[in-house]
Amino acid sequence: MAGHSQFKNIMYRKGAQDSKRAKIFSKLIREITVAAKSGLPEPDKNPRLRSAIIAARSANMPKENIERAIKKASGTDNSENYEEIRYEGYGPGGVAVIVEALTDNRNRTASEVRAAFSKFGGSLAETGAVSFMFDRVGVLQYSIDEIDEEKLFETAIEAGASDVEFGEFGYTIYCETDKFGAIRDKLVHLAGEPKTATLDWRPQSEVAINESEAASLLKMLDVLDDNEDVQRVASNFEISEDMLLALSG
Repeated sequence: MAGHSQFKNIMYRKGAQDSKRAKIFSKLIREITVAAKSGLPEPDKNPRLRSAIIAARSANMPKENIERAIKKASGTDNSENYEEIRYEGYGPGGVAVIVEALTDNRNRTASEVRAAFSKFGGSLAETGAVSFMFDRVGVLQYSIDEIDEEKLFETAIEAGASDVEFGEFGYTIYCETDKFGAIRDKLVHLAGEPKTATLDWRPQSEVAINESEAASLLKMLDVLDDNEDVQRVASNFEISEDMLLALSG
């Protein structure tokens, strides 16, 4: 079991998503707002906005909330201007961590992210210090019951996907960022909108950590996830699924 996405999946299955729904909606609205401002306010002509809407729908955000965020971003009110910032550092056990944030207060966010690293035995580093250990990729996910495994694999590979993984949580398709839109369109035609569709960081290799390091790391990741300014966290840890389940409750 490697990486942060699996940890998040398990936590969400245990109800964490419901208990933090308001904060999750706030993050999603922020991404929709920035995406709509960065291009046309039309999902079919703005890949980032389309991905943000997919993420919002997968979190069961009401349609009117999504439409309201797009209209607000398209208006003349520029009171909410968010800056995109990436933080890089090391967590317990030397695990590499990338934190992506959207913030209207750079100093506040930097202070809170630094505090989260320090509290659990980690440390922030310069931009570029750990990102070279990851590949920037497109990631699409489908639930197990949404599509035939063989058809998904064939369609994804023919469209240019670099890897397809099958697991307990469903199917995960990885691709180069410049092929993301085309592959997503092919899969949507085959099986509808994916559960998630986003650009993310995929570790080139994983770092094995012990139970004590894992306990501190998971607490740190949870604090970062809980930060309203933090949109995405990626890391390259590797621990057994049994240990992960034990530590998550």
